[in-house]
Amino acid sequence: MIFISILLLFICREVRNVEIDPSKTIISGPGLKPDKITMRARYIFLQFVDTEGKNLTESPGKDVISVSTQGQTSTGQLCHIWTQILDCKDGNFIVRYKLHSTCFNLKLIIELKQHNSPILSLKAEGPTYEEECYCPNPDINNWLDNFECAKNYTQIHNDLAGFTNVDFDKIREDIVKAYDRPGSVSLCHYVVKSNKIFRECHGKYVGFKIFMDSILLSVTRKVILPDIEFFVNLGDWPLVPKNNKDYPIFSWCGSYDSRDIVMPTYDLTESSLEAMGRVMLDILSVQGNTDTPWEKKIEKVFWRGRDSSRERLDLIDISRKHPDLFNASITNFFFFKNEMDKYGPGQSHVSFFDFFKYKYQLSIDGSVAAYRVPYLLAGDALVLKQESKYYEYFYNDLVPGEHYVLVKSDLSDLVEKIVWAKNHDKDAREIVKSARQFVRNNLLPQNVFCYHVALFYEWSKRLKSKVNVLNNMEEVLQPKHSCKCYNDNIKFNEEL
Repeated sequence: MIFISILLLFICREVRNVEIDPSKTIISGPGLKPDKITMRARYIFLQFVDTEGKNLTESPGKDVISVSTQGQTSTGQLCHIWTQILDCKDGNFIVRYKLHSTCFNLKLIIELKQHNSPILSLKAEGPTYEEECYCPNPDINNWLDNFECAKNYTQIHNDLAGFTNVDFDKIREDIVKAYDRPGSVSLCHYVVKSNKIFRECHGKYVGFKIFMDSILLSVTRKVILPDIEFFVNLGDWPLVPKNNKDYPIFSWCGSYDSRDIVMPTYDLTESSLEAMGRVMLDILSVQGNTDTPWEKKIEKVFWRGRDSSRERLDLIDISRKHPDLFNASITNFFFFKNEMDKYGPGQSHVSFFDFFKYKYQLSIDGSVAAYRVPYLLAGDALVLKQESKYYEYFYNDLVPGEHYVLVKSDLSDLVEKIVWAKNHDKDAREIVKSARQFVRNNLLPQNVFCYHVALFYEWSKRLKSKVNVLNNMEEVLQPKHSCKCYNDNIKFNEEL
């Protein structure tokens, strides 16, 4: 047998010698079903357990595991598979792997080096497709089951509660007219018909359509969506006031005084689509690149950001009064250029991974919700979050005191909350662990795909008007890619 064997070494801090029981390792993740779940980067979580049956809570040391892969293309060539090992420093490891072509007889072996025996020996039952393959599952319920999606989404239920019988033939033109503000509003009208994507955009700044295009293209490569019609707000601000007509508008951010239908943000979605691709920062990479152990982190709040709200300037005032508690600076001035002399100068950007050299992280609204919250929760630091009327699609599932520390909207109790955290380090640490587990349960790429498909599926049930492609719409084409779809039972020569 010829194996493509890739050994990735992670340098991490040494802890007391711990004897790991490989047979008790807790293994999970969509990467365990590579022939059923297609992603650009498939991933597997490993929670190590010691010989006493206790979960490890610190890194077991460096060079712990090795990963080897095997498989062949349809022409009999060896599959090109890129693997990556991420040490989360909390007893968990993440193994990611990315295919560059359809792979048959895919095998993946993870070994614990000190035992020289497999923790996991995985063999795919059918062909394993790469991200660009257009081989959609014709049964959306089967796809949802394969992806292990949640059965119910409270936010989707709440957002769609007011839309039970939508007739776009009656409101389509009214929506366009209501938001015909080219300088301040950009809106795209989408139709998915026979699993093909069509759109027409309105407004001056429509560049962000690429993010909606990307998730729709990716999803329709994986599953056949029902025919649907919808409007997408390309800006950050929610568009539909609660005291106005109930126009159905899909947005990336919601608020308590609007009726927008909320989706995962373009930032979180892009990082989920492009993991191990053209983006470095994603929910999984954050967990594997926070190298400073909790007890060695700097006991200050770290914050960097634009001047996109008055409270961010207030933070600078507070931080200057309490330099022992803060490392906070504005990076760019746009909204308050006339106050640069007071709150500047603008500081250079800092690598997001370096944020977590500090024990406390602060989330303050910018123009709307701060879209970095998922990454802050994934990192190994305590998140202090400003009270806000704005929210992302998952905020209502977060619990103050369990996943983060709530701070008043005017930041008047911020110093008090930091002092509390310093004096209750054990409690703060438990909140950090809970937040990270929330991320692993709800905000990974698998969850982002599930949320979009569940939202589109539920939306399709509420459409009364027939879905048609309008004359002025353009088709959003799938990338040209020579990928053949195969019967799941097809087998190639296993004697590699």
